[in-house]
Amino acid sequence: MSSTGNGPGLRVAVVGAGIGGLTAVAALKRHGVRCDVYEQAEHLREVGAGLQLAPNASGVLHRLGLAEPLRRVAVRPAAVEMRRWDTGTLLGRTELGDACERRFAAPYLTVHRADLHRILATACPEGSLHLGSRCTEVVEHDEGVQLRFADGSSRHADVVIGADGIHSAVRAGLAADAPRYSGTVVYRGLVPADRLPRHRDDPHVRLWLGPGKHCVVYPVAGSSLVNVVATLPAREWAGESWTARGDVADVRAAYADWHADVREVLDALDEVGLWALHDRDPLPSWTRGHRTVLGDAAHPMLPFLAQGANQAIEDAAALATCLSPVSEPASVPEALARYDEVRRARTGRVHAGARRNHGMLHLPDGSEQRRRDAELREATDLATQDWLYGYDAFAV
Repeated sequence: MSSTGNGPGLRVAVVGAGIGGLTAVAALKRHGVRCDVYEQAEHLREVGAGLQLAPNASGVLHRLGLAEPLRRVAVRPAAVEMRRWDTGTLLGRTELGDACERRFAAPYLTVHRADLHRILATACPEGSLHLGSRCTEVVEHDEGVQLRFADGSSRHADVVIGADGIHSAVRAGLAADAPRYSGTVVYRGLVPADRLPRHRDDPHVRLWLGPGKHCVVYPVAGSSLVNVVATLPAREWAGESWTARGDVADVRAAYADWHADVREVLDALDEVGLWALHDRDPLPSWTRGHRTVLGDAAHPMLPFLAQGANQAIEDAAALATCLSPVSEPASVPEALARYDEVRRARTGRVHAGARRNHGMLHLPDGSEQRRRDAELREATDLATQDWLYGYDAFAV
């Protein structure tokens, strides 16, 4: 394991090489700051399936010089459509495509997580990524931090950035809290696009909303695959891991009385993964001394606003901007406090929106559901998304 160092500048250590951590490396590199990234996995890989990159995140990645590699693997959906679970009736449609890019100066994209992860890893400076390095503890000193690893080694840094997910070892020094189970599980799978040509040839983000459940479908990987996400209520989660291999028969049975378009998508699946959905309550502070957190280590959120990865990317851009003028370790706490102040209110609003959508998307048929559907029909203008998609993490 090599030592952390930026030459004459700060020694910055990033714990975790997921999307948020690697974006932080790329953003700091843009400002001429070198980091070392410590990842517990022996091999760099990203599990999961697809994700939606809204303009508030795609704009960051474009400014980091990643527009062209993204263009080769991403899909630019024409719109988001929400439909009723049983009849397929259109409840609301928000234009994306050219209209979205004109309004927000960045596109709305759907991508495979592994493709985005690979693009970000390629942007890391040579020699900066250290695999098989599981950080177990962060010990603070007057002018920096010591990172301790599972193999008994340790490293010193002027700044440590915890990008190590919902089980973050870096967060452990900020709060003695625990993840909160949502009561919902999600099945995720990928289908070769030639089995679902309509979703390949007419790219949309399509959602069907129903009592206790919803299903999301959109193309990824240059439209060669179709990403499928299906949620189900589950009162308890007894497994040791939050991820497991799912049974396609179970998800098909749960949606057996849904619209034929939904059943067609689920029938095309060969296999699915199963995730239990957790989040945490917002932290009163993300920073202490020379340590801070971003992404799921700071604000793990439910996926019902499609903003988890987007907010991690925003965090990385804002943090790099706050740290970029700092050259002395003594100035680090002030810079991290500035990052904390900028980001907590923003992510708190998004976090609350995701929790709120957990209920809104899954209303039983009745008066509340009819009110929601009426609101969806009205809230189709892109202007309603200005607060979310129009955010500039570098400028703020």
